[in-house]
Amino acid sequence: MTAAPLRLAIAGLGTVGVGVIKMLTRNANLIERRTGRPVVISAISARSRSKDRGITLKSFDWEDDPVAMAKRDDVDVFVELMGGTDGPAKAATEAALNAGKDVVTANKAMLAVHGNELAKLAEDADKLIRFEAAVAGGIPVVKALTEGLAGNEITRVLGVMNGTCNYILTRMETAGLPYEEVFAEADALGYLEADPNLDVGGIDAGHKLALLSSIAYGTKVDFDGVVLEGIGAITIEDINAAARMGYRIKLLGVSQMTGRGLEQRMTPCLVPANSPLGQLEGGTNMVILEGEDSGTIVLRGAGAGEGPTASAVMSDILDIARGTRISTFGQPVGNLVASKPAKADTPAAFYLRFHLQDKPGALAKVAAGLGEAGVSIAQMRQVEETQGVAQVIIVTHKTSRDSLDRALDAVSGSKVLDGATVALRIEDI
Repeated sequence: MTAAPLRLAIAGLGTVGVGVIKMLTRNANLIERRTGRPVVISAISARSRSKDRGITLKSFDWEDDPVAMAKRDDVDVFVELMGGTDGPAKAATEAALNAGKDVVTANKAMLAVHGNELAKLAEDADKLIRFEAAVAGGIPVVKALTEGLAGNEITRVLGVMNGTCNYILTRMETAGLPYEEVFAEADALGYLEADPNLDVGGIDAGHKLALLSSIAYGTKVDFDGVVLEGIGAITIEDINAAARMGYRIKLLGVSQMTGRGLEQRMTPCLVPANSPLGQLEGGTNMVILEGEDSGTIVLRGAGAGEGPTASAVMSDILDIARGTRISTFGQPVGNLVASKPAKADTPAAFYLRFHLQDKPGALAKVAAGLGEAGVSIAQMRQVEETQGVAQVIIVTHKTSRDSLDRALDAVSGSKVLDGATVALRIEDI
């Protein structure tokens, strides 16, 4: 005997929402066989009813108001694909939980900012929030942490979690193009968010890292504790210099629990070109999970796009259809602890790029500033000099970030710099 259908309401009919409808339509029989019950759509909602989305929507009830749709009696699961930290997405999610519906969402921004309170609301209502599609597109990293590695103490999470940034950095290297030109190209291809700084500023990837940290370490989501640095200052000269040393530049997220607190950073780094992360091309994402007993687990796949992200949404829907019940961040909300933000303290080598004014002793002042802070130089080279400004690249021996910051402050105070300094951590992965 077939169980009662699982009834969905889908809010947001962009690329992902359309992809979910296509999957549900195309794979209806497969889904029913795998869950033991039909999965059907009761209602849909989006900003525009008349927009051509390339699929037929006439068989579904249309709701102009996603909040009203979330409360319908013929809905079991509210699928939130609108996006946005607040506004209709948050209001409709809260309405769904209060009305006794489970929620599936791809909205990392909403969860990174409001995840703790929404998880509490879900738990109080004895309902679920699932968000596989919010992190790394089609890569099942949330499921890996909450299920496959649930018996492990996670020691570190790291990875490339924004396909747009990886595309830009890869394209700059392979085509020899400057950042501004590749940025414009990515924008024309539709790769950038409406607010491009969400991508290139590291914010989007930082949201994802904050969510993974919560699951990995049993902490409350703390997006404010993520150190963010985007890729806008990276030049083709930096990329070429890194390549000559056997490295590639990636926007790399790293989180780990230390005795000082929770370290979370999303910053451009140099990684070995022959490492799995160094070989990552284009819009592909990679997340590496390190567990006490599991060792290193490497997950790689498409970080965005209709098919991969819709696949992640469907994974959560099918889990609910099967009766799988897991707390939002892998354990009851009351067990999650507030973390203390910590700055990266593990010594590392750093790549530094300075623009020095054509003044006597300018380079000596840079070397002195580094030396006085205990930062020793492993390599130094002057790349070019134009209009009285010399570009100097220095690679340090391993040092702490605190020591490096003191050194950079001293160099900045010496009044020999022309423009901002680029400082990139070199990760030995």
